[in-house]
Amino acid sequence: MLKLGDSLPEFIGTNQNGEPIDSQNFKGKKLVVFFYPKASTPGCTAEACNLRDNYSVLKQNGFQLIGVSADSEKRQKNFSDKYELPFDVLADENHYVINKFGVWQLKKFMGREFMGIVRTTFVFDENGICIQVIDKVKTKDHAAQILE
Repeated sequence: MLKLGDSLPEFIGTNQNGEPIDSQNFKGKKLVVFFYPKASTPGCTAEACNLRDNYSVLKQNGFQLIGVSADSEKRQKNFSDKYELPFDVLADENHYVINKFGVWQLKKFMGREFMGIVRTTFVFDENGICIQVIDKVKTKDHAAQILE
């Protein structure tokens, strides 16, 4: 998994509208990349809506946001439209971006083990250096964690 001091990986992903999103376009900007397990589930919805509700404050602090999950483009589009998300969510079905950040890992839930996305947020400075890794995401208060 990416850690403090690591550089923003180069990637091109597809957003909820089928448009390419290139990490190179964020050079010179502060960037938040948050990974969530599955669109439209309770925790992921709480997290995305908290970021949506605090989007203006995050923007005032210079942050750009990108959400990423392994959901299909259609599912991401429905998620984005239903909750009126003002930021892009990438449909990373082939795990291209997910693997670059190292968040596809073994998880345990209700006594079973499986591979999945570990809910993690990475914050990068204007130079593309990781300045914060949030691995204990508070879904209902996530913007405050980013702004700390």
